[in-house]
Amino acid sequence: MSSTYIPFLKGHGTENDFVIVPDPDNGLGISAAAVAKLCDRRAGIGGDGLLHVVRSAAHPEAAGMAGEAEWFMDYRNSDGSIAEMCGNGVRVFARYLQRAGLVAEGDLAIATRAGVRRVHIAKASAGGGITVGMGTAILPDGEVTVAVGERSWPARHVNMGNPHAVAFVEDLAHAGNLLTAPPVQPASAYPDGTNVEFVVDRGPAHVAMRVHERGSGETRSCGTGACAVMVAAARRDGVDPGVTGRPVTYTVDLPGGRLMISEHPDGSIEMTGPAVIVAEGVIDSDWMASTTR
Repeated sequence: MSSTYIPFLKGHGTENDFVIVPDPDNGLGISAAAVAKLCDRRAGIGGDGLLHVVRSAAHPEAAGMAGEAEWFMDYRNSDGSIAEMCGNGVRVFARYLQRAGLVAEGDLAIATRAGVRRVHIAKASAGGGITVGMGTAILPDGEVTVAVGERSWPARHVNMGNPHAVAFVEDLAHAGNLLTAPPVQPASAYPDGTNVEFVVDRGPAHVAMRVHERGSGETRSCGTGACAVMVAAARRDGVDPGVTGRPVTYTVDLPGGRLMISEHPDGSIEMTGPAVIVAEGVIDSDWMASTTR
């Protein structure tokens, strides 16, 4: 019996890269094991995560958002685990929809497990960047500490729909290799684990970061992490748009590129950056099925 083939694309946002699997009717049933194999950089296609493109009405987790957003970003980490949100992923997801002719330049809404996200695709003449409304940050009370080897730092707990621990350090090399998750205390602050960001200053309202993403290891970029870093840096710097009544923008440099993060007086946060589709092809369905055996 001959194999059938499943279309896929590959894309990245500031080098945070994704396997994109269009499945409008949610008929593929992609298992965690299949996601992990697809994202394997030697045995599969390779990526920091998988963007499963589904119509909201066709997915039980998104059906309630179908009235606001036609498309649901069913995002999975590279180990197959489910994530609430991925900022770079939303931009790449929107770029795919544009490439496929499913949306045009301008405004659209995308459903995620962290809620509906508003997206603006700029015209090519304006640089073609994509801006995502990332919602508002929650800053839980309580002290948090991040450690690498014998060093430890106080960290800011920021929730952007997914959890983050943001530590300001003197040198990004202090983050170590980030192959494994840096210990965070108290563990009770993050019952489902967390993303960990290490941050240094580059200038006024300008920082650089490295990140360990929960379920993926160190990645070249993390959109929700950049937003969490911006909020933590602004509060450290004594800036709160909700108090001053004025928006603030920080430049956030990541290993894979640069993101601009703005916070507005109503607490809403916007992220602007590139999103690129680099390839498309097909997955052998027999190989996909073998990943679960």
